[in-house]
Amino acid sequence: MSKLTHLDDRGEARMVDVTDKAVTEREARAQAVLRMEPETLRMIMAGEHPKGDVLATARIAGIMAAKKTSELIPLCHALNLTSVKVDLAPGEDGRSVRIVARCKLSGQTGVEMEALTAASIAGLTLYDMCKAVDRGMVLEAVQLLEKTGGRSGHWRVPEA
Repeated sequence: MSKLTHLDDRGEARMVDVTDKAVTEREARAQAVLRMEPETLRMIMAGEHPKGDVLATARIAGIMAAKKTSELIPLCHALNLTSVKVDLAPGEDGRSVRIVARCKLSGQTGVEMEALTAASIAGLTLYDMCKAVDRGMVLEAVQLLEKTGGRSGHWRVPEA
């Protein structure tokens, strides 16, 4: 395993210095899955939820969260994101919503944390808006799916 980049030689936390890193195109995709009762999913997809279009609200929350990641995650760089997309779709199991966030930029550091934050916050927003009808929902499977750019190049989650 490689050395932790956010610790200096004395083991103290530090923000990584990216000054000398090359500017490259970088992109990351992350997901979260919100599991719920089938009736809750039906209500969401039919547009019958009492709070309105909860998917649109969750999408906006995810985009806003990506933009604020450096304010939420200590030692994260503030990034000039060029694109944030958050897609929410019903799961094939009939009882979940799969959230996939994609973040892009041209910069000196990656956008994995922004994509993970976007997916997580979109899921939490969906939970918040639906908890009155289904308190048993579970947010799970938050993970990086793929990243490109930078010194480490392309990485994709291994197929199960």
